[in-house]
Amino acid sequence: MKVLIAHNAYQQRGGEDAVVAAEARLLEERGHRVIFYRRFNDELRDGGPFAAISAGIETIWAENSYRALKQLLLQERPEVAHFHNTVPLISPAAYYACSDVGVPVVQTLHNYRLLCPGGQFLRNGQVCESCLARSVPWPGVAHACYRGSRLATAAVSAMLTLHRVKGTWQGKVDVYVALSEFARNKFIEGGLPAERIVVKPNSVDFDCGERTVTGEYALFIGRHSEEKGLRILIEAWRRRREQIPLRIVGDGPLRREVEREAERHGMVGISFLGQLPPGETQEQMRGARFLLYPSIWYEGFPLAVAEAFACGVPVVCSRLGSLEEIVQDRGTGLHFHAGDPEDLASKVEWAWAHPAEMEEMGRAARLEYESKYTPERNHEALLQIYERAACSVKCATRQYAQ
Repeated sequence: MKVLIAHNAYQQRGGEDAVVAAEARLLEERGHRVIFYRRFNDELRDGGPFAAISAGIETIWAENSYRALKQLLLQERPEVAHFHNTVPLISPAAYYACSDVGVPVVQTLHNYRLLCPGGQFLRNGQVCESCLARSVPWPGVAHACYRGSRLATAAVSAMLTLHRVKGTWQGKVDVYVALSEFARNKFIEGGLPAERIVVKPNSVDFDCGERTVTGEYALFIGRHSEEKGLRILIEAWRRRREQIPLRIVGDGPLRREVEREAERHGMVGISFLGQLPPGETQEQMRGARFLLYPSIWYEGFPLAVAEAFACGVPVVCSRLGSLEEIVQDRGTGLHFHAGDPEDLASKVEWAWAHPAEMEEMGRAARLEYESKYTPERNHEALLQIYERAACSVKCATRQYAQ
């Protein structure tokens, strides 16, 4: 099968970029032909004083992307075009290029950008749904929810409003891919067509095998940013009564702040390991007693959780959004009240004091990985989605011909 993958890469590589690369590799390893259409936000750095204005226009309708992609489609004739991130340099104009050529469109919904200009339903450390189902998402502009800029947020809001009016979301995407049932329901609530949204979680392309040791520390892996709940984690560790070693892997804007906070309170049991290569990160996962995921936003589908399951490591996570669905409380991990460091500290102390119960949850997590999150499962689901999108276009063509 010939598949075009379109993605506007982020300036700081994150989970979404990793998923795009992993799914492309998955397809290629199984004999499919993958063609890429990529744009990079670094292109904006060379735009001079008018870069912000240009980015705003391209967010709404990127004529350059429309023309370049249409030419690529005519040249390569892929059977399906799979989009990931389109903001700001690809834009929904790319869907129209596919429609002009007759190539079916699949769009993975990694975040909530089609419903919320900021993409996270998060403001001031709290869940915010002020723009949900609004024809014009003006609260996002008022609060500068995209990149802290009212101008940039206005461009995203204009894009959402224009394409809602044009019927782009209803008519130019054949299949949407939500990462969880929670996300699917949220997008339906926001106005996307329910019959076009399917659920396919992320997967991981490494397999730790059966777990044979009890972990020696608690582990956090993720971007050091507000939405990941790292402040909540540090506060929970400050309140704990038992000395429990904690290793923190990753980097981001909050790294220096949380390191200083740990130092200020003399929290010697915390090790900040920084950003590690994938192999070393996996080794840290294998040695953990449990993974901590204290997010304060509606996560898409965290790769770290799937990786923990692959290693038979249970997860202690926020009872919020898709995490409540992905991690079964007392089944594959433990839930705590999102944003509550006292409850997190309590759950961590229980988990550390009950290794046998946590090992049983780890075995259940491993079974969950084997049944849902392997590369084989992902490949099978992708092909079904592509076939569904192709069928949608063929059926529409036949109906139009009649």
